[in-house]
Amino acid sequence: MSGENKAFFYGTLMAPEVFFSVCYGDKQPPQAIQDLHTFTPAILDGYCRHRVQYADYPAIVAEEGHSVRGMYATGLTEANMQKLDLFEGDEYKRIDAKVKLLKIEGEKEVEGEVKEASVYVFLNADDLEKREWDFEEFRQQKMQLWTRGDWAFAEDNQTTDGDSA
Repeated sequence: MSGENKAFFYGTLMAPEVFFSVCYGDKQPPQAIQDLHTFTPAILDGYCRHRVQYADYPAIVAEEGHSVRGMYATGLTEANMQKLDLFEGDEYKRIDAKVKLLKIEGEKEVEGEVKEASVYVFLNADDLEKREWDFEEFRQQKMQLWTRGDWAFAEDNQTTDGDSA
């Protein structure tokens, strides 16, 4: 059964394989599970994404004049949200924020509807690098480590790999 929660992902969780690994323990769960969720490109204004020092994942902090591109995810259950909270850990705080959905009109990408979503904001800006985190670099160089078959994430089996919205 589909959930009513919504979230904005701006890091490793933008990859459905990572999201499904975290929430279902399988990077390619049955199609019926995959169909419960939608992922739409979106923008979060007023925040900036940075690399977390010594980590594969990013974090966002409030910064006027900046915006972060990510994915707006729907269909999240309370169980999904609990697993996401555990995955993010105590370095992040879940807040509610407004994001703008992106859509293609002709050959241009334009901002569309504004939606409310849960977002994980980093609590310690001193642990961030000055440079932007690169999703494509993560996909090419690190994602296999985050979605390998023996990688499990359950409440009773914490991993040191996890973090990043």
